[in-house]
Amino acid sequence: MTIPDDLPLAPLLDADRSALFLDFDGTLVELAPEPDAIVIPDTLVPLLAALRTRLGGALAVVSGRAVGAIDTFLHPLDLPVAGVHGSERRAADGSLVLLPAPSLDAVERAAADLLRRHPALALEPKRGALALHYRQAPQLEALCGEVMQAAVAASPGVSLLHGKMVFEAKSALADKGMAIGAFLGEPPFAGRTPVFLGDDTTDEPGFAAAQQHGGTGIKVGPGTTQARHRIAHPAAVRAALQAWVEGPAPR
Repeated sequence: MTIPDDLPLAPLLDADRSALFLDFDGTLVELAPEPDAIVIPDTLVPLLAALRTRLGGALAVVSGRAVGAIDTFLHPLDLPVAGVHGSERRAADGSLVLLPAPSLDAVERAAADLLRRHPALALEPKRGALALHYRQAPQLEALCGEVMQAAVAASPGVSLLHGKMVFEAKSALADKGMAIGAFLGEPPFAGRTPVFLGDDTTDEPGFAAAQQHGGTGIKVGPGTTQARHRIAHPAAVRAALQAWVEGPAPR
């Protein structure tokens, strides 16, 4: 599959009518061997600040990472953020909405036991979620899936996500589509048409929600998707967003 390195956003984004939702890892920044090893391009924070201004504030990050982690990477910006797939969400007015956190005791025990036997794995605890990364041990994908699925099956209110080299147990009440829908009920997003960019299977609910609300999804990179558009990689995403924000101002 040939995926374009450029995607003109002028037909998809309108400064006065669109709401822009952006995944983080694999969409705005390149994936890294470890979650904390990502590199934040020098241009990213100024780009996001300019996008927020041009969109009248209707810009949000929708990520599997916690809200606090996004703040650390994007300091000094304090954008609206849906973290942990929507389990926590900071609205544009700064208020924080936290969904009930299910018990992850069974998942934590199973994942910790797996980590003791296979130190190349990595655990990423979050509020109401636990991610098991196997990027350094791809041969353990099937084993990680079996262990996490069994633990999640014994944990009421918990669902399992399988993303890029990661299995994540999280609240069954949260997904990125629900988070986007919640933003669209609040200013400055209300009444606007959503555009969502994401790269992973975990972003599919976000694509679905954006398109159900009359907007569009943009898939970053390869893979089966319901998104209506594609772009090759995070550098191409940043370039497309930069070109749009520097383009002609709306009349």
